[in-house]
Amino acid sequence: MPQSPLFRSGQTVHHKLYDYRGVVVRFDLTCQADDAWYDYQTQGKDSAPTKDQPWYHVLVDKAEHTTYVAQQNLEPSDDPSPITHPQLDATFATYLKGRYYREHLN
Repeated sequence: MPQSPLFRSGQTVHHKLYDYRGVVVRFDLTCQADDAWYDYQTQGKDSAPTKDQPWYHVLVDKAEHTTYVAQQNLEPSDDPSPITHPQLDATFATYLKGRYYREHLN
């Protein structure tokens, strides 16, 4: 049975292994990538993340790419500064108190 997601859309996160920040766009309850992608991403890793946990689509801070990350590799970001990413404005409307929202807040 899959774990419950710890992070929600708009939450800023930190990747524990690769030391980057980002913002969660959406999540899947289990890994939805095909086996070829998963095998390529996890080859040679001693502790490959399991597919049966939440996986997150993340806009990477100060980059142009997105990542697909297993829950075990993420933690809440303790940096309150906004994320810089070219897709940010197309995805979120408001940044307030360390979190992004899809709607405008008044």
